[in-house]
Amino acid sequence: MRSIWKGSIAFGLVNVPVKVYTATEDHDIRFHQVHAKDGGRIKYDRVCQVCGKSIQYSDIDKAYVSPDGDQVVLTDADFAKLPAAEKHEIPVLEFVPSEQIDPVLFDKSYYLEPDSSTPKAYQLLAATLERIDKTALVHFTLRQKTRLAALRVREGVLVLQTLLWPDEVRAVDFPSLDDAPAPRPQELKMAETLVESMSGDFDPSEYTDEYQIELQKVLDEAIASGTGKVESAEATEPAEAPDAEVVDLVAALQRSLEASGRREADEKPAPKKAAKKSAAKKAAPRKTASKSTASKTAARKGA
Repeated sequence: MRSIWKGSIAFGLVNVPVKVYTATEDHDIRFHQVHAKDGGRIKYDRVCQVCGKSIQYSDIDKAYVSPDGDQVVLTDADFAKLPAAEKHEIPVLEFVPSEQIDPVLFDKSYYLEPDSSTPKAYQLLAATLERIDKTALVHFTLRQKTRLAALRVREGVLVLQTLLWPDEVRAVDFPSLDDAPAPRPQELKMAETLVESMSGDFDPSEYTDEYQIELQKVLDEAIASGTGKVESAEATEPAEAPDAEVVDLVAALQRSLEASGRREADEKPAPKKAAKKSAAKKAAPRKTASKSTASKTAARKGA
């Protein structure tokens, strides 16, 4: 990995030099646009609407248009004057209970590596965060923008997660929920039973992106054939519609519970000798992202 930023965490009077790395990456297959007739790559031209000429990227500045239509152009020199452009410090503002940070506020994640020959301060901060049930709120300036961020520990490494500002989260206002009836006790009980039957420990390695896997197969077949085209797969039969009499939530939940029970019975392995226990566990089928699709679909259709 290549660091994208260098600075230091200000933890009271303790200074923790760090390097910042992007913690996540997109595994989606990338496409570009081509001319359908001859396969030629499509390019975009930056054309000025005033003079009609193509403009080089180095000659482009940023402009802001006010609600009244007034336009203001800012150059790189203007942005360089802003305080955020010179800030290479991550000050810890306060420590807050972790459960008070709504997950909807989380934006991007970054790994922090100690940037010192003696990373004792880094290890001290990481150990402290692991021992307390709180998250450090910090200020983080990256690419001329100041962000609020949460600082925590993951597998012994400090992780910085930028947070959205409060006004960047849209307010919820759905009139359709205003007069919605509250669930009945029987419905709640059955829903909780269904949840319990589908509960387990979260292991992200058990899930795979089936769409990307199948898409890669299509691309590999196209490359192998040399034509660039692959026959479309046969259309699948539409899912059978629920019975007409299954119209209320209780009935839908009951069907979901029954389906969940049948699935667990089918997936339950036959008893084996103790000597083969580890081998059987190793051969267990890998789960996919469609782990509970059948149950969720039945519940939604019935609702």
